[in-house]
Amino acid sequence: MTGRRRWSTEEILDAAAELLRTGDAESFSVRKLAASLGTDSSSLYRHFRNKTELLRAVADRILLVAMDGYRPVGDWRQRVTALALHLREAFGEQPQLAAAWGRYGSGGTGSRMVMEELLQALSASGLPDEEIPVRYHRIVLLLAALIAAEAGISTIAPKEYEQGMEQFRVAVLGADPERFPALARFARDVRPLGADRRAAFEEMLAAQLAHIEAQIP
Repeated sequence: MTGRRRWSTEEILDAAAELLRTGDAESFSVRKLAASLGTDSSSLYRHFRNKTELLRAVADRILLVAMDGYRPVGDWRQRVTALALHLREAFGEQPQLAAAWGRYGSGGTGSRMVMEELLQALSASGLPDEEIPVRYHRIVLLLAALIAAEAGISTIAPKEYEQGMEQFRVAVLGADPERFPALARFARDVRPLGADRRAAFEEMLAAQLAHIEAQIP
C-alpha cells in the first residue's frame, strides 16, 4: 500500500492560509485543515502542537510579507508610520488573520522583525531607555486594535454590509431628538465605522506619535 503523503510545514501553512481566506479564525480547526489536505489531524500535530500555534505561524507569515517590502527611511515618526501602513496593507489582503494576530500574537521571525524596527525607531527618537518598552507596547496595542477592527469590517459580505448600513441610517437619522438631542443634531454628519478608515488609522497613529514626542526631553 502507498503511504500517506507527508506534508511539509510550509505546505501546511499555505493550506491554512487558503482555508482562512474563505472562513475565519473562529471556525477554523485543525480537523478542517487536515481534511482539506486529505490527511488526519495527528499528522499535523507533528508540526504544530495546537490550533493557536498554527494560527500564530500563519499570522507571522503576514508579518514577514510586510517586512519584506519595508525599508526604514526618514526620522523615527516616518519609520513607525511607514511600518504601520505596511502592516495594515499586508493584513488587508488577508483580513481573517488580523484578529488572530491581535488575539494570539506571534513569536516568529516576522514578529521579531516588527519588534526590532519599532524599538530601533523609538530608540532614535531620543526617548529615555526606560520609556521605550512602554511606548512600544502602546503602539503595538493601537496597531493591533485598529487593524483587527478594520479587518472585521472588510470581511463582512456585501449584502450583510448593506443591511448594516441601512440599520445605521435608520438608527441615526431616525433618532428621537427629545431622547437623543446630540445624535439628532449631528445625525447627517456622523459617519459609520467603515468610513474613511485609512484617514482615521493615520490620524489616530499620528496622535499617539505626537504624545510620544511630547515625552522626549
